[in-house]
Amino acid sequence: MTEFNDSGIINVDLEEKMRKSYLDYSMSVIVSRALPDVRDGLKPVHRRILYGMQVLGLSPNGSYKKSARLVGDVMGKFHPHGDSSIYDATVRLAQPFSTRYPLVDGQGNFGNIDGDGAAAMRYTEVRMSKLALEMLRDINKDTVDFKPNFDEEETEPVVLPARFPNLLVNGSSGIAVGMATNMAPHNLNEVIDGVIEYIDNEDITVEELMNTIKGPDFPTGAQIMGKEGIKLAYKTGRGKIQVRAVADIEEVKNRNRIVISEIPYQVNKSNLVMKMAELVKEKEIEGISSIRDESTRKGVKIVIDLKRDANPNVVLNKLYKNTQMKITFGIINLALVNGVPKVLSLKELISNYVDHQIEVVTRRTKFELAKAKARAHIVEGLKIALDNIDRIIEITRQSRTDEDAKATFTEEFGLSDIQGQAILDMRIKRLTGLEREKLDEEYEELVKYMARLTEILENHSILMDLIKEELLEIKDKYGDLRRTVIKPSAEEIDLADIIKEEDVIITLTQFGYIKRMPEGTYKPQKRGGRGISALTTREEDFVNDLFITSSHDSIFFFTNLGRVYKLKAYEIPESSRQAKGTAIINILNLSADEKVQSIIPVRNFDPELKIVMATKHGIIKRVSFDEFKNIRKSGIIGMTLKENDSIISTKLTTGNEELILVTKKGKSIRFSENDVRLTGRTSMGVKSIELGKDDEVVAFDIVQDDKYLLVISEKGYGKMTLLNEYRTQTRAGKGIITYKVKDKTGDLVSAKVIDKNDEIMMITSAGVIIRIETEGISTMGRSTSGVKLMNIKDSDVVAVAKYIGD
Repeated sequence: MTEFNDSGIINVDLEEKMRKSYLDYSMSVIVSRALPDVRDGLKPVHRRILYGMQVLGLSPNGSYKKSARLVGDVMGKFHPHGDSSIYDATVRLAQPFSTRYPLVDGQGNFGNIDGDGAAAMRYTEVRMSKLALEMLRDINKDTVDFKPNFDEEETEPVVLPARFPNLLVNGSSGIAVGMATNMAPHNLNEVIDGVIEYIDNEDITVEELMNTIKGPDFPTGAQIMGKEGIKLAYKTGRGKIQVRAVADIEEVKNRNRIVISEIPYQVNKSNLVMKMAELVKEKEIEGISSIRDESTRKGVKIVIDLKRDANPNVVLNKLYKNTQMKITFGIINLALVNGVPKVLSLKELISNYVDHQIEVVTRRTKFELAKAKARAHIVEGLKIALDNIDRIIEITRQSRTDEDAKATFTEEFGLSDIQGQAILDMRIKRLTGLEREKLDEEYEELVKYMARLTEILENHSILMDLIKEELLEIKDKYGDLRRTVIKPSAEEIDLADIIKEEDVIITLTQFGYIKRMPEGTYKPQKRGGRGISALTTREEDFVNDLFITSSHDSIFFFTNLGRVYKLKAYEIPESSRQAKGTAIINILNLSADEKVQSIIPVRNFDPELKIVMATKHGIIKRVSFDEFKNIRKSGIIGMTLKENDSIISTKLTTGNEELILVTKKGKSIRFSENDVRLTGRTSMGVKSIELGKDDEVVAFDIVQDDKYLLVISEKGYGKMTLLNEYRTQTRAGKGIITYKVKDKTGDLVSAKVIDKNDEIMMITSAGVIIRIETEGISTMGRSTSGVKLMNIKDSDVVAVAKYIGD
């Protein structure tokens, strides 16, 4: 509160005054100087430099101009601060070792990685880099807001259109009041691909984005050790990563030497070499005979010669530990969002950029549409004028002024003032027939163009496709290979990198014991054999699923509750042939009453495929495989089931297959999968077959007319029948006979589509396994019971899996 005393002195609350003044100062620093905007990734000084270069006409194809001229222009028009701050920012934008993708093309001495500064601004010259044009593209099409400059004699952009994600691509660093930002640069290709993935799926997780955006990509290359720091930074906006130099040990003339070819980002090479020399001099590191800096313009090369008896690995580890050959880069993703500083995750950074691009493209489209409409309006008037050219000329000659002529045009032809002026400005040469044809063609093109622009504004998906298309153009033009290699730390070694890719056998038992075994564990045997012991199971347990897959394939698990889980094959513990395996509840996040009922191995994810699920109560469901692309560790819903129902089998299809289902009482039905409409993951599906009393579906498969349907009963009987004996029916019918069930055969337990060159695995509830070549199995008609395929005990029940041979 301000008060005046009798002497006219103003009394103020000093504490309140200081608080308010400091807050005003800090917010000014935060918003107007130190922090980048999340939309274009630029601080005000960088934004003003780029806009100032455009105003000066410093295009990439034009000539260079003195840096002093640019600095003076930017300082005089937009940035009322010291010239050194503007020049230093310009220099940094031009240094390829400081900026991942330089926005300024410099000519002259712009400093070096040894810490030498740039020459004075009167000696150096600059112009925009080609990529900088993408930061300013369409700025004159009302894509961004402008504001008055400090003296209100000029206007400057509040933000740049930024047609690529500059904040992620080039990063940023700055110290404000009470806060700081330190954002790492990234690879342009990876970032654009990540943005496109977000556009396609806004529910994408940070982990999924990291499959595309691997991590920071520094201008100086080097190596990032470990992914945990990257993951933390991408999830929370803050994290620490270990960056170390790239060094190779070479043997020259019976001596070893260490050659450093890349150093960490922002490390001064000259200081690094001096620090090494000091450590050698002080004998903190022994075994080094000489250190030479052989770096050139082509790259870094620091050569460290070692003594004969020195262990090169020990010396290298000491260098990593005691010098800046290894540093910690602290990531703080702090940026201004709507003028407010906020720490952002990777997904939030991308989300804010995409929102900015939606606004930029929308405003540009509206601008171009308004311009096209204005031109179309004039062309319409010119066409009317040419249709009535004699009267137009007569009116023009008889009118005393332009206004009189335009008024008559409006009265007789309904032309607007703008159209009237365009007619008066028309040259005599426009009266030719050829010019009329040109006007007709121009009008036709304008109509098409306006329709396209209107479609973009009215259809959000078309707008997003346009954004993706323009991003991909920039990627194709300016994208390059990653420079920084990301290596796992000792705690983060990726199993996929060290596990050999090979075929393996996966088995899952009725009580949920799973294991992985080498593919060559079993040898083919003749029909009717006793088999060899496959595994040791608990009493009354038997194998439900057995298949061959690659150790690096993804395995999808479908449970009795309709949920779906995913593992890599190598994540399944390997066990011996006799071992019962690991309880799957220890590997998957299964609930107490949840049990895996079906498994699908997948090598390459193809979103065009369809997944079909069938239940024992005769319900079938078809859904796009793309719905299962992103599966959490806790699993996702794959199908909603009715009470007491469960999934009995799941298949991947191309979308145009025919399916065949078999029931335990020997019925079957064949129909097109297109009879089953596509639904979402959480839907219930439709009826596949009309089941009789006490009947249920035991199997379904994809039809291939040149192959056979193998059916096997619980007592070890089986047969093969040509699939062309099964006519195509309508879904939900009663089906036809496929097997004659008898007491000696027992009910059917399995059906597989096979050919004469396939092999099958038969496993009993006692854990005995046999591998049989199908060419030895009898081919019979539908209404038969088949022959004995495996000798089993009375108490045994058989389970079957198709074996995929070499």
